[in-house]
Amino acid sequence: MYNCPDELSKVLSGSNMHNNQKFLSGFDGIRPRRLRLNTTIRNLCSENTLQKKHLISPLFIQDSVKGKIEINSMPGCFRHDIDSLLREIEESMHLGINIFALFPVIKNELKCPNGTEALNQDSLIPQTLQKIKEKFPGTVLIADLALDPYTSHGQDGVLDENNYVDNDRTVKILSEMAIVHAQAGADILAPSDMMDRRVQAIRKNLDQNNLINKLILSYSAKYASAFYGPFRDALISGLKSGDKKTYQMDFSNSKEAIKEAKLDEEEGADMLMVKPALSYLDVIYQVSQNTKLPILAYSVSGEYSMIKAAALNGWLDEKQIVLEILTSVIRAGASGILTYHAKQAAQWF
Repeated sequence: MYNCPDELSKVLSGSNMHNNQKFLSGFDGIRPRRLRLNTTIRNLCSENTLQKKHLISPLFIQDSVKGKIEINSMPGCFRHDIDSLLREIEESMHLGINIFALFPVIKNELKCPNGTEALNQDSLIPQTLQKIKEKFPGTVLIADLALDPYTSHGQDGVLDENNYVDNDRTVKILSEMAIVHAQAGADILAPSDMMDRRVQAIRKNLDQNNLINKLILSYSAKYASAFYGPFRDALISGLKSGDKKTYQMDFSNSKEAIKEAKLDEEEGADMLMVKPALSYLDVIYQVSQNTKLPILAYSVSGEYSMIKAAALNGWLDEKQIVLEILTSVIRAGASGILTYHAKQAAQWF
C-alpha cells in the first residue's frame, strides 16, 4: 500500500522504474485493453454485431380505423389500416427491413367462443397478406397462429365445460388456420399458442395441401409473462377472466424450454422462438445450445414500453440502450429479433 501521496505520485509518474517493473512482474505482456484501443480495432474484434438482417418488425392491422392510431401504452407504435400499413412496410423496406409479423385487431362482433373468424379466408389477415404480397412480393411475412385475437373470452384456444383450454380441439383449428394464411401469402406460420403437438398437426396439414415450402416458426418457449400487457392493449383482446398459465410456461423454468424446443424440432418446426427476450437471455442461450434450428427472440411490448417511458422522461439514452439490449439478444444465441424498435434501430445503423 502507498500511504504517502509523494511516493504514490512517483510510481504513477514512472520515475520509479524499478518499482513499476516489480509491480508488473508476472504480467507476461498480456494486455487485453490493446484490443479496445480505438473504434476500428474494436469493430475488427467484435464477437457479435447487430445488423439489419436480424430485425423483424411486428405490425398491427385494424380494419375499423382510418390511417393509423397510436397505441397509448406503446408510444410510437400504431394500429394501421391497410393503406397506412403498406406505407409503413415501404418505409421499412427502404431502411433494409424485409420481414414483418402481422397481428390483427378484430372487431368485437366477429369474435366468438371458438374463434371461427380465424378460418375465414376473407378475414382481416388473409386479405392483408394478399395485398402486401401484391405490392411487395419480396417481403417475408409471418402470420401469427393463435386464437386469442378471435375469441370472445381472450384465451388462445377453445374452452371446455370447465373453462380449461381444450388442447386437441384448438390444435385442429390452428392446423386449418395455417392453410388459410399460407394460401393467402404467409411465408412463415408462427403458432404462438403453446398447445401440445400443434407443430406436428400444422406440418402434416401443410404438406397434405402441397404447401411444403411454408416455414413453421414455433413459439417453443413462450412464458406466462407480465411483459405482455401493452400488446393486449394493442390488440384490444384482454382476458375476460383467468390467466394463461395452464399453457404458457412458468417463468421460473428453463429446462422445460429445452424439452419444448426438442419436441418442436422433432415435430417439424423450421425455427424456434423464445418469448420474451430480455429477461430470458439464459433461455435463449440454453435452447440455442440444444437444437440445430435457428432461434428467434421476441422483444415484447413491455420491454419496448419500459424503454420508451424512460427515454421520454430523459432517464435513458434510447438509442444506446436499444442497441445494447438487441445486441445482447444476438449474443445470447438468437438469429433474429422481433422488436418494435426495428425501424428506429435500422435508422440508427
